[in-house]
Amino acid sequence: MISSVVIVGGGTAGWMTASYLKAALGEQIDVTLVESKKVSTIGVGEATFSTVRHFFRFLGLAEHEWMPECHASYKLAIRFENWREKGHYFYHPFERPRGVQGYSLADWWLQLRPSDRYDRDASVLAALCDAKCSPKYLDGTLFETDLLTGEGDLHRATPPAQATQFPYAYHFDATLLARYLTGYATKRGVRHVLDDVLDVRLDDDGSIKNVLTKEHGELVGDLFVDCTGFRGLLLNQALGVPFLSYQDSLPNDSAVALRVPVDVAARGMRPCTTATAQDAGWIWTIPLLDRLGTGYVYASDYCSPEEAERTLREFVGPASGDLPANHIRMRIGRSAQSWVKNCVAIGLSSGFVEPLESTGIFFIQNGIEQLVRHLPGGRDDEPLREAYNRQVGRVMDGVREFLVLHYYAAARNDNQYWRDAKSRQLPDGLAERIEQWRTKLPDEDSVYPYFHGFEPYSYTAMLLGLGGLPTRSLPVLGKLDDTEVVKEFDRVRRQADILVDRLPSQYAYLAHAAADRTSP
Repeated sequence: MISSVVIVGGGTAGWMTASYLKAALGEQIDVTLVESKKVSTIGVGEATFSTVRHFFRFLGLAEHEWMPECHASYKLAIRFENWREKGHYFYHPFERPRGVQGYSLADWWLQLRPSDRYDRDASVLAALCDAKCSPKYLDGTLFETDLLTGEGDLHRATPPAQATQFPYAYHFDATLLARYLTGYATKRGVRHVLDDVLDVRLDDDGSIKNVLTKEHGELVGDLFVDCTGFRGLLLNQALGVPFLSYQDSLPNDSAVALRVPVDVAARGMRPCTTATAQDAGWIWTIPLLDRLGTGYVYASDYCSPEEAERTLREFVGPASGDLPANHIRMRIGRSAQSWVKNCVAIGLSSGFVEPLESTGIFFIQNGIEQLVRHLPGGRDDEPLREAYNRQVGRVMDGVREFLVLHYYAAARNDNQYWRDAKSRQLPDGLAERIEQWRTKLPDEDSVYPYFHGFEPYSYTAMLLGLGGLPTRSLPVLGKLDDTEVVKEFDRVRRQADILVDRLPSQYAYLAHAAADRTSP
């Protein structure tokens, strides 16, 4: 069994890995993390999706402990603006559609079309995002308790088709999270080395023997974790593992980001990430307690860095002022194998599929969890590594498919960038799946068949929101009594209205929670 691990690189990936290993294995494993004082983290991955709560829970961290330290806020959905046409928006919420008579409200929506907004008709979260609501009452109770056990207007008479989806994720300052986890991990015994890595030395069998640092000499371990970002210092450079590019289907390879101070109390905080389509990509807007995180993700074949920065500053307005811009060149794709010999890559060195849908932190979390599950025992470990590589590779390939669908199915078609998105090469299997979705909405049998973090309801939300891929209702629904369906659509609207009236704003909740934390 591995008894010592050396993590090369800090940031979110490095410190999430160090913290998780200690929480999982405690004194059974020695963990050293080496990071340079000179290498800054990219820190654009400030949005997550709802599986990240399992990470904090595993570490034993409650929201009131870590969220204020990381200027965190809640995220109920992603708001897509201008992807269908300028001025149009819709939400991809953390909410599965309910079921009536064995069919989801998504299927019934295509049949009945109660309005032109699927997200508002079938989801309460869309209304909460519009109203900038918190998902929790001031006493910390989650709003879903009303939907599941409440009385009167909020009672859900029709059971959902599946277990309820956890309704929120988080936004946070990735730099502050890395700093917070540094304290968490070092208190639990992680050795923190601030030093420059000068060389990665290989053994005769091609595995990593040690890493040579400038001031601390050789660092030796049974397993080396590459958290060096897009550089891939250990896996790609030292071990020569090839990188598989996704840019034939996902051309966005660059970003420029700003950290924008705002008066959050006056502005309010919409509990969602916003992705606003632009002429050569899209702009993210992430509300934090002290600022907005914003950035333009674009394809360098269609836009220069200077044009991108100008577009972003015009989008932000006067608040962009003289704020420094952070330009980032992204490596879109994945390493052919993320675990080779005694080296495993976590985070950007393993792979990255652009920031859309906030999968960067998810990839880190998945890689760490799978690392613990596949930890070698000292015998024939190659099957464990092979299983790890299959799972990690499939997760990224699946996310690639889902993101390609965003561009392909977007109705926007007003310039060459968006027209090319409709003719660009599709990943294997996606074209066939798209043809199925024209006549039958995505289900477990027709989406990418391996775990990748997204369920069929997410594909449906995007197809019905983006508007560029015509879909038809199931013929059988025309032969069924829709009385209960009409009642369920009405129930969604009434529940949304009541929740908007009852719930505090996100800012009010976070301010209240912060006051409670500091009160004697």
